[in-house]
Amino acid sequence: MERWKIGDIVVTKIPEVGGWLPIEMWLTIMPECTREAVDQLRWLSPTYRRDNLVGLSIHSFLVETPTHKIVVDTGVGNGKRRHWDLFNNLDTDFLGRLDEACPRADVDLVLCTHLHTDHVGWNTQRVDGHWIPTFPDARYCFARKEYDHWTAYVNDPSVATGSSQLAETEIDIPEVYLDSIAPVVEAGLVDWVEPDRELVPGVTLLSTPGHTPGHMSVLLHSGDQTAIISGDVFHAQVQVGRSEWTVQMDTAGEHARETRRAFLDEYADTSTLVLGTHFGTPTGNYIRRDGDSFMLVPSGT
Repeated sequence: MERWKIGDIVVTKIPEVGGWLPIEMWLTIMPECTREAVDQLRWLSPTYRRDNLVGLSIHSFLVETPTHKIVVDTGVGNGKRRHWDLFNNLDTDFLGRLDEACPRADVDLVLCTHLHTDHVGWNTQRVDGHWIPTFPDARYCFARKEYDHWTAYVNDPSVATGSSQLAETEIDIPEVYLDSIAPVVEAGLVDWVEPDRELVPGVTLLSTPGHTPGHMSVLLHSGDQTAIISGDVFHAQVQVGRSEWTVQMDTAGEHARETRRAFLDEYADTSTLVLGTHFGTPTGNYIRRDGDSFMLVPSGT
């Protein structure tokens, strides 16, 4: 498990699934992506790309501040029926890895950057045929705008989400809502949070919409050090070099482009460590300008 220190804050990556997967994954989820264009980004190899393989990861971040223990995003979860084979009926030791880093009973907050299938799965676990909260002693933090958007869609599937038809099938919105979102709401464990304010000392939520309406990134700050958990501002390392490339799961592609470009402009050539929610190892990187574009440089180099 990768681990970083940001002043007095410790961040640990808790992996669920991923590794080196065929580049066709990028070509499928990003309609504008071509192999020829990827080849032009020489900085991708060999750190983020190895011939026909690219690094992808589904993971959570355990954020330990002097006052709180926070799990940011909860992956896919075990035993959940999903259309995408990569996510369907998983059986991993994710909870064992998490408990090794921090017993679940010690977790104060569970923060979901947004409510897609691969960010909310371990909100719940199946016990005696029922989906129950995995972290019954924690508060779950959802953006109200995000929740209201998906609730409206579940209640009336004719409501446009903005995603492609492929994406609406693959992200299993009604199923995810029923097995990973509604149980924690019904248990009274949800705190509705707003971006652009400090959640707890050292942890500030940033509004980064486009991928979804209420999408948030997480800024960590301690002393003179900063890091940011980007969420799905980036799905793949290649989007740092090609910020105009959207993914089929974006609810507002043009807005996602604008958010991504603004993110790159703000954090390029700074000391802010960027922790990508779907970046395989190395997950922690710095953004650097590369002519009129951008590139990643792994932390520690």
